[in-house]
This record gives sequence, C-alpha cells and structure tokens, in this order.
Amino acid sequence: MIVNISEAKTNLSKLIDRVYHGEKIVIAKNNLPIADLVIHTPTGTRKLGLLKGKAEIPATIMDESNEINDLFYGEKGQ
Repeated sequence: MIVNISEAKTNLSKLIDRVYHGEKIVIAKNNLPIADLVIHTPTGTRKLGLLKGKAEIPATIMDESNEINDLFYGEKGQ
C-alpha cells in the first residue's frame, strides 16, 4: 500500500495497526516513495556482564563518607 505523507499523518494510528498485522506501508511524497513503514525488528541483543572479572569493586563501596554526608546534610553540630 502506498500512502502520501498528508494521508499518513492523518491516519497514522490506523497505518500502524495495519503494519502490526503484517502489512508493509510505503510513505510517499508527490507519489514518489520515500520511506517504508514496517514492523520493528531489533538489530541485536544486549550482552550482560561485559566487565565481569575486569573491574574490582572495593569491599567498602557501600560505606558512608562523613565528607559527603556533610555536603548533603551540613556539618554536624550546626
């Protein structure tokens, strides 16, 4: 199906529903095909754990810092 831009803007929800159900829509400007409206297909998958074994996390990472607490909450005693 070929649809001009103005019609595509008016009927975008309907066109997306048709694409969802497997149809390919061609968007045209002055009847010249410009773009295809097709269902999205992911280009790749995310790989988790890329830094496993490459970074060392110190055991004290969750310890509070008085200096940082003072920046957020003000110095103690004020």
